[in-house]
Amino acid sequence: MKIIIIGAGQVGGTLAENLVGERNDISLIDTDSQTLLELQDKLDLQVITGQGCHPDVLARAGADDADMIIAVTNDDATNMIACQIAYTLFSTPKKVARIRSSEIVERKRELFNKDHIPVDHVIAPEQLVTRDIIHLIEYPGALQVLEFANGKVSLVAVKAYYGGLLVGHALSTLKEHIPNVDTRVAAIYRNGRPIRPLGTTVIEADDEVFFIAASIHIRAVMNELQKLEPAYKRIMIAGGGNIGAGIAKKLEQNHQVKLIERSPERAKQLTQELDKTLIFTGDSSDQELLQEEQIDQFDVFIAVTNDDEANIMSSLLAKKLGVRKTMVLIQREAYVNLVHGSSIDIAISPQHSTISALLTHVRKGTINNVYSLRGGAAEAIEIVAKGDETSSKVVGREIRDIKLPPGTTIGAIVRGDEVIIAHSDSVIMEDDHVILFLVNKKYISDVEKLFQVGVIYF
Repeated sequence: MKIIIIGAGQVGGTLAENLVGERNDISLIDTDSQTLLELQDKLDLQVITGQGCHPDVLARAGADDADMIIAVTNDDATNMIACQIAYTLFSTPKKVARIRSSEIVERKRELFNKDHIPVDHVIAPEQLVTRDIIHLIEYPGALQVLEFANGKVSLVAVKAYYGGLLVGHALSTLKEHIPNVDTRVAAIYRNGRPIRPLGTTVIEADDEVFFIAASIHIRAVMNELQKLEPAYKRIMIAGGGNIGAGIAKKLEQNHQVKLIERSPERAKQLTQELDKTLIFTGDSSDQELLQEEQIDQFDVFIAVTNDDEANIMSSLLAKKLGVRKTMVLIQREAYVNLVHGSSIDIAISPQHSTISALLTHVRKGTINNVYSLRGGAAEAIEIVAKGDETSSKVVGREIRDIKLPPGTTIGAIVRGDEVIIAHSDSVIMEDDHVILFLVNKKYISDVEKLFQVGVIYF
C-alpha cells in the first residue's frame, strides 16, 4: 500500500516505523528537515520537506497514485486542508486526520463528508485517552482494558499478585475456580518476556496476564489473579484541559471528583462546564495543597496536564502522601519506560492510543479494531471472517486446524450478540468477529492473508 504521512512528530514517526516494517511504500512529509533525515537514516521511506497541505509538496510525495493520506501534524487546520487537497486534486481514496479540538470533534458528522471536508476517519487523541482512563476506573486493578465488538468482549491486562486464587496454579484449573465463566488467557509476560499460555502453565506472582472474556465477566476473572480491589469512589484530577475536563464530566455523577487547575481563567471556565466537580486553582505538585485537600483519602490521583515532568512529580508526591492509585499521562516514550516499575501505578501514552486507532484504518481486509501493545511489539486485533469453506482458510474450520502464525492466539469469537471464548474445537463461521492476540506484530500480514477471501468467493 502506498501511504503518505503528514507530520513526523512522535505519532507520525512511530506510525511510519510500524508501517515500513509491513512492507508498505511510505512517504513522510514535515517542515523539520533534521527530523526527517534522522528517520530516513533508520527507516526505508521517502521524506519530503515542506508543508503537507501544499499541492506541490503532496505531488512530490506521490499523491497522484497514493492509496491513503494520514495527516497527524499538531495543527488541526493543516490536517483538514491536506485531506481536502488530496481529495480535490489527487482523488486520494482514503483520508485520515488527527483532530485535537473537542469543538470540531463534537461536530464531525456535520463537517466530515464528501460534500464538506472529505475526511474519511477522524482520530481524536484526547477522546481516546479519556476513554482508556474511564475503562481503568471501571475495572480497579486492571493495567489495560481493550474493548471489541462494540463492548461485548474485553481483553484485560492485570498483574498477578500473591493472594490471587490462581497464583501458583496451572491455567487448567481456572475452569474449576469459576465454572460459570468462560475465559481464555491470551498471553503471559514474565520478566518482560512472553510465555505461551498452555493448560500446564503455572501463574506466578508478578506475571502480567492478558485474558479475554465477555465484558460482564471481567471482574470475576480478575478476582482469580489478584485480590479484587474495591470500586474507586474518590478521584482527584490534576489538569483541567480537554482530557481532565472530559474525565471529570464522565465521572462526576457517580464519583466524588476534585480537579486542580493551574490557570485561574481556565478554572473559572470549568466551573461553568462541570456540575458536581470541585475545582481548585493551584499547583498539583504543591505538597501543602495536596495535604489540605486530603489526598490520602482519595482512591485515585490522575495527572493529565500537558507537562510530562509535572505529571510525574505530582503523582510521585501524591503516592508518597498516601493516595491509593496513580495514573499518569506521559507524552515522551522514554519517560513511559522510565516510570515502569516505579511507585507510579499506570502510565498512559496518548501516542499508543492514537497509533492503535490509526492502524485500525490502515490494516488490510475486514479489520474492525487494532490495539498496539507492549510498546508496539504486540497487537490485539478484531477481524471479521468472510467467505465459505471453499474460499476461506478459516471459515468452517475448527481452530485446531487453522495454521496460525507463531505466537498468535485466537481468544474469542463474537457471533451476533453471542460471545464464544475460543477453544481448539471452536468453529469459525462467516461474519464472526474474531479476536486475536499477536505476541509479535511482525506476523500481522500473515494474519491478514489467512483471513483473505479467495477469488472464487461471490
